[in-house]
Amino acid sequence: MNSQTQKSVVQGAAGDIEVALDLPAGGQASKGVAVIAHPHPLFGGTMDNKVVQTLARAFLQAGWTAVRFNFRGVGGTEGAHDEGRGELDDMLAVVAAMAPQGPLCLAGFSFGAYVTTHAFGRLAPLRDIEKLVLVGTSVDRAVAAPIPADAHPRTLVVHGEQDDTVPLQSVLDWARPQVLPVTVVPGGGHFFHGQLPLLKNLVARHLG
Repeated sequence: MNSQTQKSVVQGAAGDIEVALDLPAGGQASKGVAVIAHPHPLFGGTMDNKVVQTLARAFLQAGWTAVRFNFRGVGGTEGAHDEGRGELDDMLAVVAAMAPQGPLCLAGFSFGAYVTTHAFGRLAPLRDIEKLVLVGTSVDRAVAAPIPADAHPRTLVVHGEQDDTVPLQSVLDWARPQVLPVTVVPGGGHFFHGQLPLLKNLVARHLG
């Protein structure tokens, strides 16, 4: 993402997981770690996706350390695509290695948001998760996990009005039984072309 990005690998169930870490600018003390998951590996998704980088920049601006990683079979990460099951293991392995304790946020885009909902479900009973950010959440091909009511104030769900990859109606159908608010970007598509600054500001505002 920039010249200060630190690349490393952590050990996952399928082998090495490629990780990129960015620290808050200006040498400010970090509030904690935000782990961010990327879109679908079989459709070109990587940790360098523009929406993923936008999420990372929002966390950095808010004083968090941003950790991005490649799911199995992507870039330098070993293994093969596993339709979400192994990818959940990947995300949990990254959290365990990069943020074993202390303040934690989880975020994801598209397929990565779907995985993030399940990671939240696994981790929330075990430790406090300060913020949850879900963008363009995939709910059709694979069912995103519900978000417990007590976590709604900490959760930001953002979706484009004209998303043609995950229709807005599908996300509303997922959110409605939970009474989980969804922030809709008027005219926004799945990748928020031309609206990434707006997305960054929405996330930064949520992070306070």
